[in-house]
Amino acid sequence: MPTNSTSAIRFAAQGVLGGYDGDSLALKVIIGLMTGMTMYNALELVVLVLMTFRRYRGLYFWSLLISSLGLIPYALGFCLKFFTVLKADARWVSVVLLSVGWYPMVTGQSIVLWSRLHLIVSGERGVKILKYTKWMIIVDAIILHIPTSVVTFGSNGTRDTATFVEAYNVIEKTQMTGFFIQEVILSSIYIVETIRILRVSLQNQTRRLMKQLVFINIVIILMDTALLSLEYASLYLLETVTKGVCYSIKLKLEFAILSRLVKFVGGADRSTGFLNSESSRSKRKDEVEDITEFVDTTRTMTDITHASQQPKESSSGVGMDDTDIECARYQHVEKAVLKKWGNGEDDNNDDSEIRERRSC
Repeated sequence: MPTNSTSAIRFAAQGVLGGYDGDSLALKVIIGLMTGMTMYNALELVVLVLMTFRRYRGLYFWSLLISSLGLIPYALGFCLKFFTVLKADARWVSVVLLSVGWYPMVTGQSIVLWSRLHLIVSGERGVKILKYTKWMIIVDAIILHIPTSVVTFGSNGTRDTATFVEAYNVIEKTQMTGFFIQEVILSSIYIVETIRILRVSLQNQTRRLMKQLVFINIVIILMDTALLSLEYASLYLLETVTKGVCYSIKLKLEFAILSRLVKFVGGADRSTGFLNSESSRSKRKDEVEDITEFVDTTRTMTDITHASQQPKESSSGVGMDDTDIECARYQHVEKAVLKKWGNGEDDNNDDSEIRERRSC
């Protein structure tokens, strides 16, 4: 005779066709708790985003906001579906809600990662990374979202249901694997590029920030691995309710580390966060891209709104590759940050800057 825990796990694999019809109180509590946590984290993120940005524009702002909003219908749709709140034809409302929320939640989170790649990649190599990862996100969204939506609606219909369910079990694992690989690639780029910066940085503030960036991207990979494991274990119910919580946590982690990264790149004051002083605002030009929403571009040596182009040989005869420029940029930013915080001295001597570049 199966125990309560065994019964709970068996029923956790249900949910593709309809709601949860088991009698496990623990599993019902988990469903309610997970969906509640997802919606709470989503609402908190929306409030933080709207209060942090002065002007609502730019790829990073909209991707973060839409991804956060997508969590709400996703969690609400599954909650209505699993508890069988809506029956007969009304059940399609829950299917539509979870599908509409799923698109921006998954692909939107990848766009959030992509939208700040230019902060740590540079040169011709950086341009290629941005280009290839952009098309990877676009292609994956087309070939993974659309087939999954088709079999999702078919599995909840009344015709050839068994065929659609069988197809769903295959396509769901395929799309989970595809999005897992996509997010691992993006996170791995951050980890590799951050390690490159750590190798040339000697300042404690820089090293601490870069270590946090590495740690957060490792956490993201681990959470994606856990979700993929639940999917391949065919624990559909647990995987879907856990997915919303994991994606909301990933978005909060990304938002937190980005605020520190762009503040470091811009040399902003720690007490001001994204918001700069009135004198700094008056110096901005309207045509500058969305990075000016939270970075003081007057304190940077290079155009941080794009991956910098391949550098030309300097007039002094000193050849500089991408690593030289990246090293010099972060050394400059480090000194600017330390001076702002009262821990360093200003150095405007061009000869000393050239010597620093050579030493990298």
